[in-house]
Amino acid sequence: MPHSCAALDCTKRFTVQTRSSGITFHRFPKESGMKKRWVKALRRKGFSPSTASRICSEHFKQEDFDRTGQTVRLRDGVVPSVFSFSACSKRRRAAKTTKTSSKKQETQIVDSSPPAQEPEPLPNPDLDHSYALPPSLGDLKAKLSEALNRVESLEREMRNAKDRERRAKNALHVLVEDLKGKNLINEKLKQSLDL
Repeated sequence: MPHSCAALDCTKRFTVQTRSSGITFHRFPKESGMKKRWVKALRRKGFSPSTASRICSEHFKQEDFDRTGQTVRLRDGVVPSVFSFSACSKRRRAAKTTKTSSKKQETQIVDSSPPAQEPEPLPNPDLDHSYALPPSLGDLKAKLSEALNRVESLEREMRNAKDRERRAKNALHVLVEDLKGKNLINEKLKQSLDL
């Protein structure tokens, strides 16, 4: 069963598609103080993480990651800080009431009250996709900044990968030359290894 992100309103799941797009999933810290900080950052009332609970990399800043090795790891002491607590989810949670409380509200309405104003329409939940524009300019700037940071991070990873490849080729070339110098391989095999 694939892991899902524990963050509120996040629909990311650990799948081949998310993995290929560079999204990683991280366990909650074992140390209780850090675990409490993570849970507090999630803003989910009554949430208690299990051993299977994960948070996706979308909720961390780019500088929170250590990408020097083959495995993407979080740096020590980081707390998830990138969330978009949508106004829609806040309204949904606020709108949930019990039958008793809604009956009480109905009895308190007075007929002589002025006409009620039209409620503000809820944002379209279909716009919560990566290709949709955020509702405000500040959100758009934040999204652009995140995208630029991601591009910069991917470019840095690509340069590191090319450097590793170059070093591996140089090491292979030195090894082949050393074997040829010791007459352990012939010229034909050396040429096929040099490609």
